[in-house]
Amino acid sequence: MESSEQITNSTEEQGVEAQDDNRTNSKRGGWITVPFIMGNLGGLSVAAGGWGANWIVFLITKFNIGSISATKINNVGLALICIFPVVGAITADSFAGNFIVIVISSLIALLGMTLLTLIVGIPSLMPTPCSIGSSSIPCESPTTFQYIILYAAMGLVTMGIGGSRFTIATMGADQFQTSNHQASFFSWYFIVLYVGNAFSYIVLVYLEDNIGWGLGFGICLAMTALALALFLLGKHFYRIFKPKGSPFVSMVRVVVAAIRKRKLSLTNPLTNSSVNIVQTKSPSESFRFLNRACLKAENDEQIDSVHTKSWKLCIVEEVEDLKRVFKLIPLWSTGILLTTTIAMFNSLSTIQALAMDRQVAGSIKIPAGTFLAFTLVTTAISIFIVDRYLLNKWKNLRGRALSPLQRIGIGHLINIIGIAAIGTIEAKRLHLARADPAKSVVAMSALWLVPSLVIVGIGEAFHFPGQVALYYQEFPESLKSTSTTMVSLLIGLGYYLSVVVTDLIDHTTGWLTNNINQGRVDNVYWFFVVIGVLNFGYFLVCTKLYKYQV
Repeated sequence: MESSEQITNSTEEQGVEAQDDNRTNSKRGGWITVPFIMGNLGGLSVAAGGWGANWIVFLITKFNIGSISATKINNVGLALICIFPVVGAITADSFAGNFIVIVISSLIALLGMTLLTLIVGIPSLMPTPCSIGSSSIPCESPTTFQYIILYAAMGLVTMGIGGSRFTIATMGADQFQTSNHQASFFSWYFIVLYVGNAFSYIVLVYLEDNIGWGLGFGICLAMTALALALFLLGKHFYRIFKPKGSPFVSMVRVVVAAIRKRKLSLTNPLTNSSVNIVQTKSPSESFRFLNRACLKAENDEQIDSVHTKSWKLCIVEEVEDLKRVFKLIPLWSTGILLTTTIAMFNSLSTIQALAMDRQVAGSIKIPAGTFLAFTLVTTAISIFIVDRYLLNKWKNLRGRALSPLQRIGIGHLINIIGIAAIGTIEAKRLHLARADPAKSVVAMSALWLVPSLVIVGIGEAFHFPGQVALYYQEFPESLKSTSTTMVSLLIGLGYYLSVVVTDLIDHTTGWLTNNINQGRVDNVYWFFVVIGVLNFGYFLVCTKLYKYQV
């Protein structure tokens, strides 16, 4: 009983501290903070799109980097943007807080955008321009110094934008005290995120391709500076809470404590004179090895408010929280190969567009990087249709709501169809290219890529929100604030794996070449169709074995 009372006291102390925070912030927060927070999100979203949407084209056309190498570099950059939100979340939760992380991340992004603008403005920072498809005169490769500056700029941009992307969402939700207002904020969050990216894919990419990269990157720099300025202007209106400690650290502590006590017996511990359960509540039987983390030995300290941060002894709730995460890992892992196929799809479709006729309505030429806007816009529209119409229709017909796992499964299937469709288009494009090998651009409209882009966009409208809903619903309460970063981590790993797969295919087959007309990109797509089908089978097995938390 003594341990239970001490745990209760600890909880009460934490509650008092939370009440103090609320009183301190009682006159702050609310909708008055939204323009400043959304200003930061919108500015950085425009900057991110202006950089990321056309990065692979910039590497090929301005840095004379081969299409395969450019694909790898592009996917590494996109992966970093997805990995750094996890770093930002851990930093904010552990010691820095959301406000500091957002400010520092915005400053880093500003520095990266400045460096990008200098690269296109100073000729010595780029190799001598070279025409695409030129075979008479070999293109000049970037020097070591030019590569260093290029990678430094990419690293700073991805670190800055990625570090704030999900942290700004958490801070925005912290400004409201009711779940309805928080849900409304998240809706506006995604609207601003999509609109910012769509603007970049359409407007900035066009400016970069047709007027100048200096103008495009210069606008990105200005938007980043504006984002930081707007966020700082709202400082006196924000509700700012003290960091509560990273839940990821808590999970690591459970593993460490369990390993330290690996020799302790789990059989009837309450009758053992040297070992007992920390709380009256007993841990579950799944992943029984972890139960040792909440066994109290003679040399362990007494439970108190500080003890819950110990690396020797954890409370039952911490152990059960980690178990819930472990149960989700198999389902989570099915998304890695899914995002790998999407990463390859995005990169290769841009290269395909470069080798196709992009002229429309006479003199208008669509930039290759803009084609991915079809996927982005389709996803945004499809999410609205699914949430406002299809989910209600499904519930009326079946008598129950469409579960997150069902939404993810539908996304898997639609994505496979989209990859198969673009593989078919590439086979047709390659046939025309080899019929007239003297031309680097075939007489086939790049608009043939649009149906595949739309299909993949519809798939993302199902599986991405489905994953967010699943993790938010199934993660323990202590991990709610970081559950969405698992999706970001998933996407990042998918992009990294795409680099590995690209390298593997490049070294074992002749499918990927710097001249797309000499390769077999259609075979790459069909390879990913097979991978997608096998991965969907794995997903079905994981779904069958998984049980929703009660």
